Amino acid sequence: MSVLQQIRSFRSSGEKGIAYLLDPDKLQAGEVDQVFNQFDHFPPDLIFVGGSLITEQGFEDKMKAVREATNLPLVLFPGSPAQLTPHVDALLFLSLVSGRNPELLIGHHVTAAPVIKDLGIECLSTGYMLVDGGRPTTASYISNTQPIPRNKPGIAAATAMASELLGHQLIFLDAGSGADAPVPTEMIRAVRQSVDLPIIVGGGIRRREQLDAAFMAGADLAVLGTVIENEPELLAELRQ
Repeated sequence: MSVLQQIRSFRSSGEKGIAYLLDPDKLQAGEVDQVFNQFDHFPPDLIFVGGSLITEQGFEDKMKAVREATNLPLVLFPGSPAQLTPHVDALLFLSLVSGRNPELLIGHHVTAAPVIKDLGIECLSTGYMLVDGGRPTTASYISNTQPIPRNKPGIAAATAMASELLGHQLIFLDAGSGADAPVPTEMIRAVRQSVDLPIIVGGGIRRREQLDAAFMAGADLAVLGTVIENEPELLAELRQ
């Protein structure tokens, strides 16, 4: 089963999926096995790897170590074309449809396309939407875009509809790493009522009730990042 088929199956079956997001900057190649050992009892459905800004050296070595450490589907969540690697099963080919930065709508894609074709990895066309998570995030700063206001679900719904009509395969609503609050349930619900695509939701999910609320509102796949770095003991509660 391809990664896209797996994500679509969450939507078609009504089941829900969880992805753990790993930041390469916070990984040490020699500690990757230790990181994955904590996932043994509460494994995710997918592993996302990437970040808006990669500042540490050794990205390729870390990705190779991650690939060797797990048989779970590994999906690159790239912040730039410089983060492309063959050591993944798929990548999110992100168009930042919530912003108006041309480089993140098509510019970087033109640069990356020949490399992605050459690597031969599965490419998931994704309408990426940044949502105000209560404070500025690295994603909004690096992308030089304004997130969608929390109290404007109609804007999110219309943006998602445009993304679907443009041919994207997935919608990703993201409050950003380290967000104070997750994507509002009203916004998830508005997007769910507006498109038939699978919906990925991430950023700011730290408690079981927040995860439940996102799923109840229509999310098909939830991405957990900061919580697995800072509070791994909560994985048992969240994964249930």
